[in-house]
Amino acid sequence: MPHALSPEDVPSFQGERLYVNDGLLRASQVGQLRESPANLPMEELRRRYQEDGYVFLKGLLPRSDVLAAREEYFKMLAPSGVLKPGTQPVEGIFDNDKNAEDFPGIGSGASPGNGKPGEATAEKFIFLRHGEPTSVTAWVPMGDIGLTGGGLIYLENGHTLGRQVEADFNRKAAESGLSEEETRNAFNQNMLSTGLLADGPREYSDTFDRRWLVTKYEAGDVVLHNPYAIHASTVNFDPNNVIRVGTDLRFVDGSKPWDTRWDKDYSFNDGV
Repeated sequence: MPHALSPEDVPSFQGERLYVNDGLLRASQVGQLRESPANLPMEELRRRYQEDGYVFLKGLLPRSDVLAAREEYFKMLAPSGVLKPGTQPVEGIFDNDKNAEDFPGIGSGASPGNGKPGEATAEKFIFLRHGEPTSVTAWVPMGDIGLTGGGLIYLENGHTLGRQVEADFNRKAAESGLSEEETRNAFNQNMLSTGLLADGPREYSDTFDRRWLVTKYEAGDVVLHNPYAIHASTVNFDPNNVIRVGTDLRFVDGSKPWDTRWDKDYSFNDGV
């Protein structure tokens, strides 16, 4: 007679099992990231951005340009031996005869405390705050990313929760009489030592009764999200060992104050 599936056998979304660093996401914890055609009226795009905390723009960039950049990136990495022999650089296929731990920069570890890669879990679980909320982040997938390929996931209405979290951090700092610099550090101290909100996206979903919104990405897609948007990524279990590559671009309104920590080039342990 048939038996009930164990929790580990039940797909998370569209027949796929989606894992985060505290386990398999249940189907009840997962929803669809809303797509927005790039040719929608600007008023509607602005409304969606304000309502959802993000806008997922399909095909905003020329696909060929994104793939050309991906190809150049992997051509640069090819001498390291990370790519599977006989494949093309643009494919970005990991050589599974190698040990992924020898290549922390491709996602076998994160960068805790804005430090060196390879020292923590594979996915981030953050929102980028402290300072004026005037920035917009554009997350750009540098290639196609399947549901199990480690793409970004966004907490449903996470921007409202992020705002509440920061307000609580700042309230505690003010009650303690901290300076601006001390407030920034206190904000960071309320995070984990890795600079993340929490270790477990699955547990976080349960705690706040909010789903993680997921999607497949294609080269040319862009997600714009506001500074309060809480986002993470799944563990990359791509069946073809495709390495997930993405980039963050941040923009500010030059007519308003912004978090000037982002004005300079990266330096180790710079706090952002």
